[in-house]
Amino acid sequence: MFTGIIEELGEVVRVERTADAARLTVRGPLAVADAKHGDSIAVSGVCLTVVDFDVESFTADVMAQTLAMSTLDAVAEGLAVNLERAAKVGDRLGGHIVQGHIDGTAEVLEIRPGEAWRVIRFSLDRAHAALVVDKGSIAVDGVSLTVSAIGDEPDGSWFEVSLIPETLAATTLGARAVGDRVNIETDILARHVERMLRLDAHRTLPSSIAEPAAAGAGSAA
Repeated sequence: MFTGIIEELGEVVRVERTADAARLTVRGPLAVADAKHGDSIAVSGVCLTVVDFDVESFTADVMAQTLAMSTLDAVAEGLAVNLERAAKVGDRLGGHIVQGHIDGTAEVLEIRPGEAWRVIRFSLDRAHAALVVDKGSIAVDGVSLTVSAIGDEPDGSWFEVSLIPETLAATTLGARAVGDRVNIETDILARHVERMLRLDAHRTLPSSIAEPAAAGAGSAA
């Protein structure tokens, strides 16, 4: 589990590709400061498992499904990435609960600069639109952000975030341009609620639950 508070800007220093996977080596001295084999590190929002490391970098394998769903399908040497180690039990939860299991990608549609902040509008797949709410939480390239506006228009849904100077300087979001793709992860609580509502809409109460309740009511009478 992660919090969406980026610890370090890392750099992809090596990419080895196979037919249906890739192995990445990422430079991140802070990320590997206390690393162990099998640890989880979020790379621009994608949870990866450390398979090797040294004092400067770590190596992780990326399977085909992850490549297909994330911006890592176009990863190349020299790419800057957001890095976050898994949260420790007892730490302050500065952002929100982030799993590193992304829903897919979004595209930067518009950037509006301000004196002390920057508003970025992203596309939103209609399949995920119900999971994103105004003032709710969303992770963009692993960064925990608050949704500042949402919209549903004939040509597609979108959401906006307002970025403070610290976020622009400390993460890759400060370098994003219109047309760029980013990884998004919706709120895990919203995912569970949507799943429960979907199941509840087409099922009846199991007899194993209903019968004891009926028996109890009769005995009370």
